[in-house]
Amino acid sequence: MIVLVIVLLVFGRGKIPELMGDMAKGIKSFKKGMADDDAADDKRTVEHRADETVSAVKEKASKG
Repeated sequence: MIVLVIVLLVFGRGKIPELMGDMAKGIKSFKKGMADDDAADDKRTVEHRADETVSAVKEKASKG
């Protein structure tokens, strides 16, 4: 409660909605970046597993 009063005194009544809007945009951008990063990691994992499968098939073919 005290923090809210201090913020109100420092920034004024008109500036707070603008600050909250900027914070929301930053959070959305961060989440989007994290989702894009996860998608790239998933793609690399699939490619890596495909390489392992190809290697295993080649190894079995050379033995058998």
